[in-house]
Amino acid sequence: MNPFRTILRKREGEELSREEIVAFLRGYAEERIGDGPMAAFLMAAFFRGLSAAELAAMVDVMLHSGVVIDLGAVKGTKVDKHSTGGVGDKVSLVLAPLVASLGVPVPMMSGRGLGHTGGTVDKLESIPGFRTDLTLTEYRAQVERVGCALIAQTDEVAPLDRRLYALRDATATVESIPLIASSIMSKKLAEGIDALVLDVKLGNGAFIPEPDRAAELARTMIAIGEEYGKRVIALHTAMDRPLGSAIGNALEVVESIEALKGGGPADLRAVTLALAAEMLVLGGVAASREEAVTAGERALDDGRALEKFRDIIAAQDGDARIIDDASRLPRASVQKTVVSPHAGFIASFDVRAIGLAAITVGAGRGRLDATIDPGAGFRMHVTAGTAVQQGDAIATVYAADRALAEEAGRELLAAIRIAPAMTEQPLPLIGPRIPPA
Repeated sequence: MNPFRTILRKREGEELSREEIVAFLRGYAEERIGDGPMAAFLMAAFFRGLSAAELAAMVDVMLHSGVVIDLGAVKGTKVDKHSTGGVGDKVSLVLAPLVASLGVPVPMMSGRGLGHTGGTVDKLESIPGFRTDLTLTEYRAQVERVGCALIAQTDEVAPLDRRLYALRDATATVESIPLIASSIMSKKLAEGIDALVLDVKLGNGAFIPEPDRAAELARTMIAIGEEYGKRVIALHTAMDRPLGSAIGNALEVVESIEALKGGGPADLRAVTLALAAEMLVLGGVAASREEAVTAGERALDDGRALEKFRDIIAAQDGDARIIDDASRLPRASVQKTVVSPHAGFIASFDVRAIGLAAITVGAGRGRLDATIDPGAGFRMHVTAGTAVQQGDAIATVYAADRALAEEAGRELLAAIRIAPAMTEQPLPLIGPRIPPA
């Protein structure tokens, strides 16, 4: 195999054979091909795309670059959920225990936040003692015993993806549909699932904001799942405004617990129930989405989902007392109120800019090795359409020091458009389903 020829053919838009893809990727995995040629290949794929056959070969190599977990000993249909990411998206913390409390095993392998998007692993690790680095043996045992495990990607699972993602981040080739799809699905297929629900975000805070491209990403991942005999569906949900009120790791844990107690923001509850309904139907414990929503509402309101979250925290060595005493979570030493400079209506949000402001305050990371402040973040007091007067509180900033709070507050205010009247409509919270119902 000639790496130069492979790169050249891809750059010229030719379709590579399965053998070429496999040889090139395995050569990189075995360090016979360096970062330079692989960066060139990724850039060529970014601009030229990958055919269905090329993508299938890539997924197969990435999937089998590590362990493919067998959860056959776990009774029931194993169902996971993946979100394409956003700001304030703490759905997994509510959804996983909710679905598990209703009898569907949820093996969930999540990521850390990067760029403007938050990460489930960072939120969980804001709980004192919580371990996301379970061994695969511990992971299997916990899914069997508790019905759910919430872990970070391990070194054994799709290690080639970890290297490729870091290189994509460094070479500005992240926003490629086939490269995104292969990265997500290689990890999900490796974690031992039978079915998968995708939460594909729409709006200016989405990783891929264009509706047509977001739908293409969903269809691409569904097709990959079908190739491996997995049932996959996707829901579009809105990310033209933050989800819920809390943005920041410990703050989002608190809001998730509120939702698990039957309260919390209405939008968080609605998105969680919509995704739970899909998971419960795929898991075979509900005959229809309507029946599943009713079951989900009861489990949130009667405490079953909350107790399952308590079990998960305890099983992963976390301090489960945080459920009853939020003061045990990390807390920022400085709080600053951001106020409206004039009267009007909250017309729209630049959600990506809000996510970048969260990095400024320490709640997110601009690179994979950055350190985050688990107590930092924002609590929003307004949403789209809220009427405000001059001096009304728009948000509270939580930071380690006054200077950070001031800077992040300015960025946050600049990302919120206040207009004399509402002239645009926010996206529907729950958008189209793929495939259609």
